[in-house]
Amino acid sequence: MHRENWLAPLLVAALVHTGPAQTTGYETTPSARGAYLFAHMTKQDYGRLYYSISTDGLHWTLLNGGKRILDAEYRGHPDIAKGHDGRYYLLGNYERRPEINIWASNDLVTWSKFGSFEPDLAKTPNFTPALRYIGAPKIFYDEPSSQYVITWHSTQEKPIKEDPEQFWRGMRTLYVTSKNLTTFSDPKRLFSFDIATIDVIIRRDGDRYYAIVKDERYPSFDWPTGKTIRISSAPSAPGPYGRPSPPISPNFREAPTLIPRPDGQAWYLYYEQYPGVSYGLSTAPALDGPWYDVYCKKYEVPSDARHGCMIPISHEQYQALVAAYGGER
Repeated sequence: MHRENWLAPLLVAALVHTGPAQTTGYETTPSARGAYLFAHMTKQDYGRLYYSISTDGLHWTLLNGGKRILDAEYRGHPDIAKGHDGRYYLLGNYERRPEINIWASNDLVTWSKFGSFEPDLAKTPNFTPALRYIGAPKIFYDEPSSQYVITWHSTQEKPIKEDPEQFWRGMRTLYVTSKNLTTFSDPKRLFSFDIATIDVIIRRDGDRYYAIVKDERYPSFDWPTGKTIRISSAPSAPGPYGRPSPPISPNFREAPTLIPRPDGQAWYLYYEQYPGVSYGLSTAPALDGPWYDVYCKKYEVPSDARHGCMIPISHEQYQALVAAYGGER
């Protein structure tokens, strides 16, 4: 592993510091009465919407008796942000189609289709699309600039039978901005560094912005960081972002999602060991680190959960979700 043993005492001390609560870009829930929602798909039902909830960010309960939340209507890698009007917005898209779909909800219980758009990939500077491909769109609402940043990955390489990884080596993270989710900027590349990246989410901590990325190159002696989770930071949500950090996760991890610890004094970063093996968890007192892996018996994610996002919710929202969907039967 990339973490040296001598750091352990410092990491433990850092976790229990009593500094000010973090600013997350989401409504934080620093009291014991806060909770979390995990919107995700499952191994058996890829691309559909399921809910799990937690009161501590570590132990998760599957809702709705293990059934879909939006039944046949929704497809995608679920990603949710609370927006400019206090409503929640959910992104999705059909696998390998170029359209991004947007859903809206006042309460996280009832969702309705809000709209859709297709980024014009050909207008992206310094990017030559090989396919009309939109992968795993993510949404972030930046309160200071009152704008949304929507990210996704598209490829500059066509898949070939002789080298399946070529398609993934060609992945670059693109983005658009919007004030209202009805009109959008032309797409741009999020990073100036020329590394294959996918599954990028953006979060704010204080006055810095952090892009949490999956390094999409295949691991090798020449590229040992391949298929790991890394972090890059910037002064604004669209960048410019510096080069990514050393790996936070082992190799063959993807779909990162981030939440503040209930007391607001540290972060939990979940990521999936694929294909659909399990979720791993790392923690740090700040997004700049230092990070370490949480022992697997300290947390519990539904065994079949796959790609999704976790967000803080209030105790009242938690109760409303339980009332609407109940627990797993």
